[in-house]
Amino acid sequence: MPVMTPSPPRPHDHAPAPNAGHGGHGGHGGHGGHAGHGGHAGHGGHAGHGGHGGDGGHGDHSAHSPEAFRDRLLVSLLLTVPVLVWSEQIQSWFGFSAPKFPGSAWIPALFGSLLYLYGGIVFLRGAVSELRAKRPGMMTLIALAISVALTYSLAVDLGLGGKPFWWELATLVDVMLAGHWIEMRSVRASSRALEHLAALVPPVAHRKRDDGSLEDVDVSALAVGDLVLVRPGEPFPADGEIVEGSTSANESFLTGESRPVTKQRGDEVLAGAINGEGAVTVRVTRIGEATAVSQMMRLVEEAQASRSRYQDLADRAAFVLTLVALAVSIPTFAAWTLLGAGVAFALARTVTVLVITCPHALGLAIPLVTVNATGLAAQNGILVRDRKAFDRGRDIRIVAFDKTGTLTEGRFGLDALTVAPGVDETEALAVAGALERASEHPLASAIVEAAEERGAPHREARDVKAVPGQGLEGEVDGRRFRVGRPEWAEELGAAWAEGMRDALARADERGASAVVLMDGERVVAVIALADRIRESAREAVRRLREMGVEPVMITGDAEAVARTVAEELGIRRYHARVMPGDKAEVVERLRRDGMTAFVGDGINDAPALLTADLGIAIGAGTQVAIESADLVLVEDDPGDVPRALRLARLTHRKMMQNLAWATGYNVFAIPLAAGVGARWGLVLDPAVGAVLMSASTVVVSLNAMLLRRARLG
Repeated sequence: MPVMTPSPPRPHDHAPAPNAGHGGHGGHGGHGGHAGHGGHAGHGGHAGHGGHGGDGGHGDHSAHSPEAFRDRLLVSLLLTVPVLVWSEQIQSWFGFSAPKFPGSAWIPALFGSLLYLYGGIVFLRGAVSELRAKRPGMMTLIALAISVALTYSLAVDLGLGGKPFWWELATLVDVMLAGHWIEMRSVRASSRALEHLAALVPPVAHRKRDDGSLEDVDVSALAVGDLVLVRPGEPFPADGEIVEGSTSANESFLTGESRPVTKQRGDEVLAGAINGEGAVTVRVTRIGEATAVSQMMRLVEEAQASRSRYQDLADRAAFVLTLVALAVSIPTFAAWTLLGAGVAFALARTVTVLVITCPHALGLAIPLVTVNATGLAAQNGILVRDRKAFDRGRDIRIVAFDKTGTLTEGRFGLDALTVAPGVDETEALAVAGALERASEHPLASAIVEAAEERGAPHREARDVKAVPGQGLEGEVDGRRFRVGRPEWAEELGAAWAEGMRDALARADERGASAVVLMDGERVVAVIALADRIRESAREAVRRLREMGVEPVMITGDAEAVARTVAEELGIRRYHARVMPGDKAEVVERLRRDGMTAFVGDGINDAPALLTADLGIAIGAGTQVAIESADLVLVEDDPGDVPRALRLARLTHRKMMQNLAWATGYNVFAIPLAAGVGARWGLVLDPAVGAVLMSASTVVVSLNAMLLRRARLG
């Protein structure tokens, strides 16, 4: 059904069309506990209020890309080489002499100025933007530092006493460009999600002419009321209603459900769904932006646009540092000038304050931790798509899991097998498996797999026939058997052996899909099949509780299915029968109780992933879900969810430590740089200030690297 304009609910169709020669057998009707082969519209997405994201950070990078910063960094590094080689201070430190020739003394000034204009223009423009917004931050401080360094260095080269700051200027620009490149590369927006959604709809449709012939036309040329032919295996080109034929459709792109949905005359089909085994004629009812997939695209766009701007920790620290630097440097120059120390001395003190306060370490405090955390995450099967996931992950108090494909494998397995008195379980599975080998239906495959896992002897079935909407019949070892829907047994008037109806009721209570095996006279076995729970899901739930995080399950399945899975996993809180347009709304409600993460794998999960404070996608899920998430579990292991949250907490701790050091050392360094110790002969000249600034960068780098040694359990 459509995402935003759902049609009135209708009873679950428990008798899907044949699949590869299979008559199809659904869950028994009338109880509403499960959908059998048919299934139902599952869970979708809805654009919620902004949860996270935004492109805060060091200025507005909306006009830049990671590649642009990378290219600018590479050119800047090339311009830095001659500055370092012909710097007298660098030569003195490393004990070498650069070639001397006429004009060689001006090489640092020439290339330093070029570097200021080429590499520093990003920060200069960012500073202008910050000042216009009346929110000076890191861009302002960087621009101020490199501008003062440039001005002072030019003045020294033109005759003012002192030492120029060309190499400090060059390395400052390089380090800040590197920091911003690392930052932007890890925070790419999820813009490709919409491309994957759009790719679901085929470009061409087979439209029927009035004379019954076919013509291939662009999907954009379709109009409401057109008749189109959809062949087996093709995606439906538009939302519509089947007017001829029957089939099954894979709507997992929207509902997240693994089972095909029966589609007969009068049933609705959705653009992007994959047609099953039958060729059908569809009357187009919705086109363009009115289709379900287009509405889902709109939901994703709204969710992306509604992300609240997240003020980065480093920006907040830089803002304070900017105020401190301005508050100290200007009075420093004025005070020493008034005290008669001379302009050169006063300017040297001012530049030293700006240099020592300059955010080399602060600029890398967050990106360096993020890079190391990303590497550690990769080693543990976690792909980080948004660096801010580390900040948000530490405060997560609720983790909402999609059921199908996340907590479960999205494929059926044997849940229970009940046989009539005198019937051997293994033999019953052997007979059912022999018949089901003629079908490729998911339930049929589950029965065959169960027979093999339990070591049932291989039996050959002869004269196997599909009974549309019911099941299969054939001969096994000379006896006639049928396997299919429970309703088929009622229609045939088959007797129910002792305990069979009770087994059917138990399957219904658990929300399992029931298949019955009949001989010529009676029902001899009830085979209950259910979505397999992932082995690691129970451990994930247990570890989340130990961390003080509440696990919650969201599913489009019936109450009975949701309750059974929740009980087996130990999840106390769950939401069943969540329609496609409501999943993001459920996540939004959960966020009122605390920071919420959402874990999902379907296209319909994209809005919920974006609405949550932290979106986590299962790696084997759809590309759209992956593109919409902050973290991706590469190994499809729910057990990686608690690992990811632990990594987020460790990462945040490292970030805070780095920020504390990158700003804290200034408490002692800034007063010394300003000259408060001059009376006692303790004066930091600009070169020493630059060394202290560089030392703080080394400390921050080493601390970030220690994160690699952490164990996530």
